[in-house]
Amino acid sequence: MVSKLDLAEEMEKLSPVERIRVIDQVIRNTITPDPEVDTIWVNEAIARWKAFERGEVEPVPYEAVMSKYREK
Repeated sequence: MVSKLDLAEEMEKLSPVERIRVIDQVIRNTITPDPEVDTIWVNEAIARWKAFERGEVEPVPYEAVMSKYREK
């Protein structure tokens, strides 16, 4: 069995694209999607979009959102 340290060292040898592919595969093999949660998020996204279309919410520019998190 490969130790965590050996695995980390091997990951460092990979290109950024190869690292992303490995991480993606690990996530896909680890996390099982929950259809109920997916449905809840889809319904929430639809409700938010409809509220936007009706003018009930003000859009926030991307940079305004990101600057809030960059300050931390």
